[in-house]
Amino acid sequence: MTMPIASLFTDIPEAIIVFFHDTLGLGWGLAIVALTFVVRLAILPISLKQIRSMRAMQELQPHIKAIQTKHKDDKQRQQQEMMRFYKENEINPLASCLPLLLQLPVFLSLYYMLKGDSFQMDVMNDPPEGFLFINSLIEPPEGTTVTVVLIVLFIVTQLAAGLAMSMRGQGLEGPQRFIIFGLPFLFAPFVASFEAGLSVYWISTNLWTFGQQQLVYKMMGPMKKPTEEEIEAAKPPPPPPRKKKKKSGRQR
Repeated sequence: MTMPIASLFTDIPEAIIVFFHDTLGLGWGLAIVALTFVVRLAILPISLKQIRSMRAMQELQPHIKAIQTKHKDDKQRQQQEMMRFYKENEINPLASCLPLLLQLPVFLSLYYMLKGDSFQMDVMNDPPEGFLFINSLIEPPEGTTVTVVLIVLFIVTQLAAGLAMSMRGQGLEGPQRFIIFGLPFLFAPFVASFEAGLSVYWISTNLWTFGQQQLVYKMMGPMKKPTEEEIEAAKPPPPPPRKKKKKSGRQR
């Protein structure tokens, strides 16, 4: 049974999916894909803001590297200078996480909806309707071939979306590199154990992200490369020369 609180999460996504299925005549798999597009359109303004923020960070990489080099021995001072630099240039380093965080409630909603008794009994056909090569959307993928194909599709589309978001891997820091290259493999086992409809949603949102990034970057034009003067200005000043200690004139 779905928990009462969880049922509140499922109402809106279920209403959207049922609308696409009952009113527009889409299959349940295509209805989940359509839900993905509705969600991505709803958060499009935030996604565009995130893209601009990441673009600004990558254009300012020489200055960021200079701050990190200058204060490499004082992590607290380095963090303070980085935050001051972000504030002065109106950059939000956490902006790249917002689209993902905003999708988590929808992902949880879809999870509870696919497991819910009312959706399985009243909405889905018997036997449950599949999608493409997937036998059932409300059950984990059946068979080794289907499972492997879903896992590969998830990893490939997640990597493609992540690399597109980071402008093909330019200027990736440690945490960003882990999110892009590590999380797809970390979450891959869940593809085999969760309802296949969740994989349809996440693969669809990955494809949307990849296409969105390619289109937006093309419209924004090539990234501005720093001039030699800007690179030199961003370099930390050389350390002051050490003063030679004067020998004391004391005699025994």
